[in-house]
This record gives sequence, C-alpha cells and structure tokens, in this order.
Amino acid sequence: MKKRAAVMGLGVAAAAMGAARMEAQNGKLAAAPPVTYDNRYEVYGGINYMNFQAGQNVPKLMNFGGGELAGTYWLSDRWGGVVDFRGEAGTTPVLPNSQFNGRALVVLYTGMLGAQYRVRQNQRAAFDLHAYAGVSHGNFDYTLPQDQSGLYTNRTKPIGAFGGSLDLNRSRNLAIRLSPDLIVEHFGSDTREFFGISGGVIYRIGRR
Repeated sequence: MKKRAAVMGLGVAAAAMGAARMEAQNGKLAAAPPVTYDNRYEVYGGINYMNFQAGQNVPKLMNFGGGELAGTYWLSDRWGGVVDFRGEAGTTPVLPNSQFNGRALVVLYTGMLGAQYRVRQNQRAAFDLHAYAGVSHGNFDYTLPQDQSGLYTNRTKPIGAFGGSLDLNRSRNLAIRLSPDLIVEHFGSDTREFFGISGGVIYRIGRR
C-alpha cells in the first residue's frame, strides 16, 4: 500500500509539474526573464521637448516639440556608439515689424553621433550617460522673411547634446526611457545652451 501510495504520489507530483511547466510556457505563470544587458543593439524612439532662441536679438525663448530616434551599437557592457536623429517644430515671437505681429513657425532637423556609457544597472533599471555632437538645420522662413522678423536665416550649424538617461525595464528587451539633455548650439555669433528632455521606449535586440 505504501509503495502504491508513493507511486501515486509521484505520479500526481509529476502531473502537477508537467501542468505547471505547460502553463509557464504559455506565459501564465512564467516570471519575466532576467535582464542580462548582453544585447548588441538598442533602438530608441520617443517624443522630445527643447527650448531655443530663434534669432540673435529675439528677446524671448521659444519651445520646440518633436520626435527622436536613436540607435546604439554596444561595444561592451559599458560602452556603446550612438546615432541620433531629431525633428522639432515650434512657434516663436518675432521683433516688431509692419508685416506680422504674431508668432512665426520654426523647424529644426538634427543629426548627431556620439557615445553612451552605462554607469549602473540592475534588473529594474539602468542609468546611462551620453555625449552627442553633430549638425542641425533650421528653417526659419515659413511665416515671413527673416530680415523683417529678427529670426536667423535658414542655416546648418553645429550642435551637441550632453546628458543622461534612466531606463526602467519592462522585460528583458523592452524599457521605458526618460532622458534630459543640455543642448549646446552655435546658430548665432556665440555658443548658447538650452534644456531638452525626451521620453519614450527602448527595444533591445541581438546578442554580443
């Protein structure tokens, strides 16, 4: 009887383990796989905000809103190379003139290359620092001629973004990112600094 009960007990346990394994495979009981950060590539897409001065003598700052797309190639656990693209648009006040007394539309297109350094990481989050440099093309004449508005002429100028990012992991491959930046640009006769921030989604792919 004891042997039979033991055999029956083992059979029930095996059946239970098999059922649990099936449910885990179906995703009902499976825990999120560990975040190993061993991915080769990382793709980021999000929305961003930046303030800006659209002319050398325009007295007030303007606000930009737009999108950001970046790709990281991880060389090691700590260092990655980054390609970053941003497109932003907003309206700005202009100097008083006889033609227009409202806000003028300005659009920036920015492309940068740089490096990303992972400072800390765990299963829940990662904190990175980054430094990008490149060029930004500004269109300032959508609303009226620049010689009557105080805005810059259409031009392509150097720009940089220096900041960090906090990545909150949702799974091994998916994370939510918040990334503030110090923006350094040279559209006018001197270098100026502005604030930018973006938020979006990271998807990690590939293995090193």
